[in-house]
Amino acid sequence: MEKNIPTNKKIEAFTVGNDTHYDMFLARFDVLGSLAHIKMLKKIGLLQQDEYPALQKALKNIYQQILDGQFSISEKVEDIHSMVEWLLTQELGDTGKKIHAGRSRNDQVLVDLHLMYRDEIKILVELIDALFALLLKLAEHHKEKLLPGYTHLQAAMPSSFGLWFSAFAENLVDDLRVWKAAFDMVDQNPLGSGAGYGTSLPLDRTLTTELLGFKALAFNVVHAQMGRGRSELFLSYALSATANNLAKMAMDICLYNSQNFAFIKLDDAFTTGSSIMPHKKNPDVFELVRAKCNVIAQLPGVLAGAFGYLPSGYHRDFQLLKEQVFPAIHEMKSCLEIVTLALQNITIKENLLDDEKYQLIFSVEVVNQLVNQGVPFRDAYQKVAQEITSGNFQAPKNIHHTHEGSIGNLCLSEINAKFLEVRKTFDFSYVQKMESLISG
Repeated sequence: MEKNIPTNKKIEAFTVGNDTHYDMFLARFDVLGSLAHIKMLKKIGLLQQDEYPALQKALKNIYQQILDGQFSISEKVEDIHSMVEWLLTQELGDTGKKIHAGRSRNDQVLVDLHLMYRDEIKILVELIDALFALLLKLAEHHKEKLLPGYTHLQAAMPSSFGLWFSAFAENLVDDLRVWKAAFDMVDQNPLGSGAGYGTSLPLDRTLTTELLGFKALAFNVVHAQMGRGRSELFLSYALSATANNLAKMAMDICLYNSQNFAFIKLDDAFTTGSSIMPHKKNPDVFELVRAKCNVIAQLPGVLAGAFGYLPSGYHRDFQLLKEQVFPAIHEMKSCLEIVTLALQNITIKENLLDDEKYQLIFSVEVVNQLVNQGVPFRDAYQKVAQEITSGNFQAPKNIHHTHEGSIGNLCLSEINAKFLEVRKTFDFSYVQKMESLISG
């Protein structure tokens, strides 16, 4: 269309695909990037003093339309970037056409994505905050309540709900480290890299970095361009880490909620009934969390396989990244929210280990008692094994675990401190920069 070459409608539909749908997620970030860009163009003399206020005002109006849900991408244009420029040109004539100076659509997409991913990571980290705090609270509240620990899906040793809840909490600390790496990756400014090879215009990339609140500048323009695909790959590692954590938790909950285990009971609001079996209460919420997260966990492989073997430089393949990553971000936010809500309403069963079928899981306790009395471990093991075989094994009434991270010493404050140490490394001060860009 821009080159006045008629395009076959089928080819156009194929190449555009779902891009305009996903571009709506980028709309407000595209305007923010443009506000920073025109301020820089004014500084280097590519916008006249009377042109800048008109462009700034028009962009702010578009931004407000986006926030109010009154903005859409016309079928006459290809993407969000063309739409914004078309609106500016319609309103301001030649002044609107100047906004693209020093930019390629490639670095415009890149900065939009970096701004969006940075914002989404902030939201996801805040959701992880809430889940982590809840898990530690549940661990503290239920720390005295024992449950069977399993290996090979066989009842193995005593565990506790405190140990179980806090294990997933400490997993979130590890997840947060991966999220920090993803955040650092996208907290770099690619604007000004053009099509990946820079420009002869005297751009001030340091200024746009400051205006957009980026921590760093992606200096090398080819490196900046290669962020397309790599940013999503880093983000997918973080999504996959938390997805793996939630999927495992959901699997446990589905098992523990079943009649054969009956360790916990989900609130009826988080279960569904059967169409023909009136007694059934199915854990559909956690089954869906499990499925959604297992799909998300595959994302790094999908991205590495689909986009990892391209040479440097831009390729249209990258357009499909949005279709893989945007829904995964949405699903992860949804899963974190619903898991946190469901766990607030969970019921824990007490005195589980009083059941006769769990008596043998105390065998290691008896072995350790003998070891503490000076009996060599192998001899103690054989003695207890013989008692079990002969039916003379007597389970102890109490267990005594004291080492760090065990049933009797959960180290919840230490886990919390570790989480906070990682959490404080996230710098979300860019929010103030964004606000000043709109209000200034």
